[in-house]
Amino acid sequence: MMKNIGEDGDFVTGRDPQNVETLFSVIRFECNLEACRGACCTMPGAYGAPLRSEELPMIEAILPKVEKYLPARHREEVRRRGFAQGPEHHQTTVCVDNGACVFVSFDNGIARCAFETAYIAGEIDWRKPLSCHLFPLREQPGAVPGLRFEWIPECQPAIVRGEERGTALIEFLRDALVRHLGDDGYTTLHNAGDTGRDVR
Repeated sequence: MMKNIGEDGDFVTGRDPQNVETLFSVIRFECNLEACRGACCTMPGAYGAPLRSEELPMIEAILPKVEKYLPARHREEVRRRGFAQGPEHHQTTVCVDNGACVFVSFDNGIARCAFETAYIAGEIDWRKPLSCHLFPLREQPGAVPGLRFEWIPECQPAIVRGEERGTALIEFLRDALVRHLGDDGYTTLHNAGDTGRDVR
């Protein structure tokens, strides 16, 4: 079943062609916010979304347009602690009370990304940190960088919806993968994955 496929989180692209095929032709995924309530943005822990060094000045520049979407408690955390934490080249977003990312806003109990809210409103032209855009894929460090599928139980509704609608993970994450790999890189992965093959 799909749950068992994802639980080990071992599918890594960029290292083993078989893993590329397994990842993109087996896993079906389509976010279901009504079911998960934006759980990936509110996972318990001291560290939020990984940030690339080049993203830090971008966030600083758009912060005035994004802050208005944040709850008062989150705005206070940004003023008090800043928006990023950790050592250079290994920074993440700040979390509020070891839970929600500081850039989370809440809409009828659903956690939403303030960056994406401003992006959809046409107020900024940067959607969100790449690590958030790629989720449930995680960048895998190493001599040959890759991507790892990270299964968390809160995403099971997305796997169920993906199966019901026949949405392959590579198709759901197309914009994020093109942003990360470019059009040619996405096409290469798509062709390797043979997303039309149903192996459930």
